[in-house]
Amino acid sequence: MMDLKNVDTIRSWDKWKETLGKAVNIGEKIGLSENTIDSIGTKVGDFLNANVDPENREQRVLQELWRSGDDHDRKALTKMLVNMVQKDVH
Repeated sequence: MMDLKNVDTIRSWDKWKETLGKAVNIGEKIGLSENTIDSIGTKVGDFLNANVDPENREQRVLQELWRSGDDHDRKALTKMLVNMVQKDVH
């Protein structure tokens, strides 16, 4: 199960990807559509951008990309992240 309260999950890029992959996998298993998963991912990205200080260089890059893009760019970035973690899980 996901451990979002564990700081190490956020600090470690690989653990962060694994946690995100598990969340996407759970969404798929309960029947969420790809569009719904992407929409939730974009909302999570907005929340993280506004409330979480990046813990590693990869997260800092993601935050810079998020902040530099418009809504269309953020949706595309979310889709790429979902695709990335789906490939890691499957």
